This record gives sequence, structure tokens and C-alpha cells, in this order.
Amino acid sequence: MRYDEYGRWSRRASDWIESYFATIDDRPVRAETRPGDIAALIPESAPEQPEPMETVFSDFERIIPDGLTHWQHPRFFAYFPANAAPASMIAEQLTSAFGVLCMLWQTSPAGTELEIAMVGWIRQALGLPDSFRGVIQESASSATLTAVLTMRERALGFDGNRTGLAGQRRVRIYTSDEAHSSVEKAVRIAGVGSENLIRIPTDDADSLIAEALSERIVEDRRAGHIPAGVVAVIGSTSVGASDHLRPILETCRRERLYSHVDAAWAGSAMICPELRQTWDGIEFADSLVFNPHKWLGAQFDCSVQLLADPADQVRTLAVKPGYLKTLEHSGVVDLSELSIPLGRRFRALKLWFLFRAYGLEGLRSRIRNHIAWARELEGRLADVPKIEIVTPCRFSLFTFRYRPDNQDPDTATRDLLQRLNQDGRIYLTQTIHRGQFVIRVQVGQFDTTRDDVLSVADVVAELTSSDGSA
Repeated sequence: MRYDEYGRWSRRASDWIESYFATIDDRPVRAETRPGDIAALIPESAPEQPEPMETVFSDFERIIPDGLTHWQHPRFFAYFPANAAPASMIAEQLTSAFGVLCMLWQTSPAGTELEIAMVGWIRQALGLPDSFRGVIQESASSATLTAVLTMRERALGFDGNRTGLAGQRRVRIYTSDEAHSSVEKAVRIAGVGSENLIRIPTDDADSLIAEALSERIVEDRRAGHIPAGVVAVIGSTSVGASDHLRPILETCRRERLYSHVDAAWAGSAMICPELRQTWDGIEFADSLVFNPHKWLGAQFDCSVQLLADPADQVRTLAVKPGYLKTLEHSGVVDLSELSIPLGRRFRALKLWFLFRAYGLEGLRSRIRNHIAWARELEGRLADVPKIEIVTPCRFSLFTFRYRPDNQDPDTATRDLLQRLNQDGRIYLTQTIHRGQFVIRVQVGQFDTTRDDVLSVADVVAELTSSDGSA
């Protein structure tokens, strides 16, 4: 394919995308394929000779869409959203055309300076102090890993990178059972080890108990271990729980521990001033992360990490060989020094397009609607016979289970979830909460409507009403 053919095929792709979104409501939310169905339609080897783009595009239409779970479907209520707002999609198309790497200022000055500006816009939108600086990472998992590495290095006097961890005392990092699995993965990768990720008990609201944290830090110091940091949570993946930040972060400051706040999903809601009481005390955090690629409308990957002082993370991560130095200018910012990969995509462009195309108030309206509709749905489901709300609506996430007569609730709930997803009209996922199998409902798809959200109650009522035990 030549560049002089690009316009034709780009228009063909754009037309297909427009038609896709116009008809997405008619598709089942989750793919209705079995393992191996798609692989069976793909040749085992690449072609030796070029194939016509007409053939390539036709095969795309024939094979790929029906083999996808449609994350942009307005009745996608599983996991967390991975939105792709139209303005963000346009920016991504332009980014793909440029193909730039934003690792150093000199490799893409506009990429670096727009990213710094977008982080500033976000800092203001979230109501954070002007002193916070930051970087766009590819995911919250990456941001959490950088924070854990920084915790480790600061606790070891920045000697771990030089001498390794062999022979060192045990480094301890603290969190709760509500923390995302990426925290455990981060301590593994960082060489801290899963045994040194200490799970602090939670209260009835699933929030980490600050007093228990303080006690465990003292206990570990007495045992000769090195308390290094805490990962707190705002809007947990499982049930949407949030830690009470102020006492936790005050403990971190008093005990000289590095603090990181994982607000990957719910952080987007903090553009709404009335919701910020949920993270009261956030100004005392050393690091925090949230994902505009979840609830704000930017496509994956786009995760913003904000830092009270970037110096420790730079000291932990930066490696500067001669071939990566900018010779013509001094004092420039190279954002790769805050990231694990050297290569970095031009992620700031989609945020620039997104904020300007929808405005903060437009984005706030969507989030407020999602929260209101989720709470309304929670009430509707509570009125469905044999349905029990297990955890209340936090932001726009709640959980429920099915309790028919004479049947184990875990088995009944698991069976109901399978029937709901096989039905195709909605898509939900599960979690285990305090030993119980429960169904999660999370509202956040960019173009969902009140009718889409309330349809969950209709589908649940329909599928359970046919059960003889219901």
C-alpha cells in the first residue's frame, strides 16, 4: 500500500467506524465465539506476496468484529470502561500518522511540552496543589510499579539499584485486600516479594484501618524490617471502596514512608468538586495515579501519574547515556526519566482534543449522570425478588447476588451471571467479596443512556422470573 492510496482506505475505515457506532446497539455486548473460532479463520503463515487491500479489509470485516467483546457498547457494565470518545479517536489517528517517540524533549518538543501542559490542566481540574507535577504513563500498573520502585529506593537510601537487594533487610510495603492485583505484581517485579506486601485489615466500609497500619509499621521495625511505603485506594476495582486518606497519609509522613494513591478509575470523578471529600487529604500524597482512558473518554493507553516532588522518581529511574543527552539546550525536561520504558507514545494529543471538544463541564455531566443512573439502578434491582444488594453504590459501582429458595447463593449467582452474559443484551462481571460470589455493576461507558443502564434490572428480572425457585 502506497501513501497515495492512504486517503481512500482511511475514508473506507472511517465510513466503517461510523457505521459500526451507528449499529453497535444491535450487537451482543460480548463475543459469541468459542475458543479457537477466530484462530481457525487465520492462515498459519504470513503471505509471501502482497495481497490487495480490498482482500485485507474484507477479511477484517468478516473475521474481526464478531470476535470482539464490544467495549464501546452502551450496555457494557463489566470491569471498568475503556472509553474511546470520537474526539480522542481523531487525535489517535493523527498520532499514528506522526509515529513519533516522545522519550526526550528533542525527539518531539511538542510532545513533551503538550504533555506538561495537559498534566497541568488535569492538576487544576482535580483541585490539586500547584506544586504537583506529573507524567502520562501507559497504565496505572506502570505508575504503581514506578511508585513501588521509588518506595524501595528511598527506604534503602537509593542504594538498591546500585548494589541489588541481596543481603538487605526485608523491605515492607502496606496496602489492603481492596488493592488492585497490580500492586502485588509491582512488589514482585521490584524484587520486594509478595511476602513483604502486608495486607492491613479493613473496616465495615472496606477501607484500610489507619490505626492497624501504624501498629504494623511499629511491629515491623521492631522485627528489623524496613517499612517503605503505603499504597492507598480510591475506588477499588472489586467493590469501589475508598480508603480514608487523611489519617493514612498523616501516618506515612510521621513514619517517613512514601505514599501512593491508586485512583485509577474513580480519580476521574474528582473533576466534580462535590465528590472530592472522598479523597480528603490527597494533597499529602507523594504519588497518585488515575486513568483518563477509563472514565474520561480517552482511549487506552493514557494514565496520569501526579507527584508531589518528581525528584525521587527521577533518581530511581533515570539512566542517561551519552546518546540520550540533548546537546543544544540545557534545562529541558525528558519525561522518559519518570517512566520505565524509554520509548513513549504521544498520548497528550488525545487529552488536548478531548478536553477542548467536550469541556470540563461536559465531562462532569457525564460522570454525574453515570453516578445518578447507577444509584437508580441499584434501587430497581433491590426490588427484584431474590436479588440482594451486597455492597452499596460507590461512585457508579455496586454489587449484588441472587438468593433463590433452596439453592446455594454462590452457585445461583454464578449461574445467573452466565445466563446474563449469554443472553447478550448486557455484559457484567463478578468478584469475590468477603468470601461471597457477587456480580459487579459498573456504569461508565461514554455514550450509555439512562435507558441502557436501567435495562440491567429488566434483564435480571426477566431471567430470574422464569426460575421455579424464584
